[in-house]
Amino acid sequence: MRSNWRKRRQAETPEMNITAFMNLMVVLVPFLLITAVFSRLAIIELNLPAASSVVDEEPSFQLEVTVRADGLEVGERSQGLLTRLPRADGNYDFSGLATYLQRVKSNYPDMSNATVLLEPDVPYDTLVQVMDVLRSYQVGEGRQLVHAELFPDISIGDAPAQIAAVSKGS
Repeated sequence: MRSNWRKRRQAETPEMNITAFMNLMVVLVPFLLITAVFSRLAIIELNLPAASSVVDEEPSFQLEVTVRADGLEVGERSQGLLTRLPRADGNYDFSGLATYLQRVKSNYPDMSNATVLLEPDVPYDTLVQVMDVLRSYQVGEGRQLVHAELFPDISIGDAPAQIAAVSKGS
């Protein structure tokens, strides 16, 4: 009698109840599809120089903005540092940078390229804000604000190491 009970038990396979799982999927799939429509990507276009570009022209003004932990530095590749905008109260001086870049643009109106150099621990948000300042500024024309172009062709790279001050005693 015991052997019949085992045979009958092995022959019967219990059926899985997946009703709760199906109910979850019916609610979850439309929810995920609806929320996917609201996500948006912002893309910043960078124009990088070609690897094999050889320039035989006389070197022109090459603007560099270096973002450091303690401030912003605006310089020219061959001349060196032009101005330094230190951080105040933990914030970068983006309005001072915009004002200085407008003066540079007035001296070099045909120039459209600039390079942003970053220290390793600079937040991404700071990079985007510097790039926004480099691209354009707002000008009031009548009652409207119009974006005027500064340096829209931006390249990015690593900032050179800052040279530490040498003490006299050593």
